[in-house]
Amino acid sequence: MDAEVIVVGAGPTGLMLACELRLAGVDVLVLERFAGHKPDSRAGGIHARTIEVLDQRGMAAPFLERGEPLAGGHFSAIPLDFSGMETRYPYLLKILQSRIEELLSEHAARLGVRVRRGDEVTGLRQDATAAELDVRTPGDGTRRTRAGYVVGCDGGRSTVRKLAGIGFPGTPATLTALLGDVELAEPPGGLVFQEPHERGTISVIGFEPGWYRVMTTQHDRVADPDSPVTFETLREACLEIAGTDYGMSRPRWISRFGDAARQADSYRSGRVLLAGDAAHIHYPSGGQGLNMGVQDAVNLGWKLASVVRGHAPERLLDTYHAERYPVAERVLANTRAQTALARTDAHTMALRELMAKLIGFGDVNAHLAGMITALDLRYPAAGAHPLAGRRVPDAGIATATGETRVYELLHAGRGVLLDLGAGAGAVAAPWKDRVDHVQARSLAATWAVPSLGAVAAPGAVLIRPDGHVAWAADADADADADADAGDDAGAGDVRAWDGGDGAAEAPDRDALRGALGDWFGPPR
Repeated sequence: MDAEVIVVGAGPTGLMLACELRLAGVDVLVLERFAGHKPDSRAGGIHARTIEVLDQRGMAAPFLERGEPLAGGHFSAIPLDFSGMETRYPYLLKILQSRIEELLSEHAARLGVRVRRGDEVTGLRQDATAAELDVRTPGDGTRRTRAGYVVGCDGGRSTVRKLAGIGFPGTPATLTALLGDVELAEPPGGLVFQEPHERGTISVIGFEPGWYRVMTTQHDRVADPDSPVTFETLREACLEIAGTDYGMSRPRWISRFGDAARQADSYRSGRVLLAGDAAHIHYPSGGQGLNMGVQDAVNLGWKLASVVRGHAPERLLDTYHAERYPVAERVLANTRAQTALARTDAHTMALRELMAKLIGFGDVNAHLAGMITALDLRYPAAGAHPLAGRRVPDAGIATATGETRVYELLHAGRGVLLDLGAGAGAVAAPWKDRVDHVQARSLAATWAVPSLGAVAAPGAVLIRPDGHVAWAADADADADADADAGDDAGAGDVRAWDGGDGAAEAPDRDALRGALGDWFGPPR
């Protein structure tokens, strides 16, 4: 074996996945067909949930330092207010994809991830024990590279997906969009500018001093995706739509894309898996693509590592498709809606005006903001507790060593049983090689949850490495009373766990044991 896992593609998804695997002790090799770092910066920001998953690994600080917070995002260019979202990061962080890849590459290097650039995958085979790749290299011709698993993070035209025979159904493009990073002598006013015209829409975003991102969209025109696109192509489109090119010059990058929306019919075929654009493509309305890819990686990473390390059975990998497929399905649906809403005919413009008024209502804004940022995401989970399946809030807690936050507990990429007075540690003891037991006291009586509001702080919560709640139980009323009377953190009533109040409490204990087994494998 050349590695336990080979990741194909060194974009944000592939790099994040490699970091997750290496953090868990997996020998991972990343293959990237471009010899150097790619110059393009398709994505221009990261949403709150992506910042949260970086924070869960102690990685957020450099991104926050390099990025610029914006108070909101948009739904088909209709502004959304993010300031009221239940998160420590109620904003869109404006940061170019090239910077994101640079920071992820640096973190991957610190973790010891091996990255081979200039290696292009040309063939794939798999058997019961491994997957094997044919790789074209810059100097050595072609060689075979073998690993226990291969993950294709190689974009919308994924070679891995095609070689694995995984279907990619969906809807074809209905429009042509051009994107260019250029200097403008006569930029339109405002940091973010968008203007519809009879012949299309033009958008201009100021990214860094002196240069801008210009994007044009023309419906009912579908260009050949393989035909060349040049600076002059962008200039001509701007002139046709707006009657001006804003004095553009010195292009850094020009690209063309459409609104094709497609999704792999399976995210896994044996020992081959897909993540990011290799698994789903869509029009970039709302800036959801890069964010969804990074979150794919965080969902898959700990599961794949657990299987590779022999902690969990291979069927755990099936939960990756089960959980992430519906997420992309929802994104494809909302981006189709956004592109339809972006048309410039009189009927659609009337609909946009109505939608803008509706989005002004708090509940509508909150619903769309939760969807675009993925803060409202809830995976299927056993149990009726309102936290089950949701991403755990980054609540303030007090442990024996002082005050901290829930996300600080997730830096190691392990499961966490956070015991807030229920005395649940004995149940989790057989999983102590995979799950950290932390006794603490919640600093607040309620936790803020998107779409739910204030939820009573739980008595115990089992947190998966990706930050989602696998199981939770309410606090015991007597334990709360003891805590209010001044008990030490974590020294609450344990009757719900030792059977002291009778058999009625046993299902909670059994449910916790079942969740531990389901997500972290058999006990040791």
